[in-house]
Amino acid sequence: MKELVEVIAKALVENPDEVTVTEEADGDNVVVKLHVASSDMGKVIGKQGRIAKAIRSVVKAASSKDNKRVDVTIE
Repeated sequence: MKELVEVIAKALVENPDEVTVTEEADGDNVVVKLHVASSDMGKVIGKQGRIAKAIRSVVKAASSKDNKRVDVTIE
């Protein structure tokens, strides 16, 4: 899931070098943390959080085959 979030985020931002993604697993729960430059934060979140919701939906669909719960946080 880490690679998926990283590819999506790098395609959205102006500073792809500043995108970092970390992944923390705890049993069936996985937390993916996305860090972007402050100037790119709006591009990743989108109007009313639409892009962030779309990223979370794609990750949720991709993780359903592994029977894991994946949460994406944008920091």
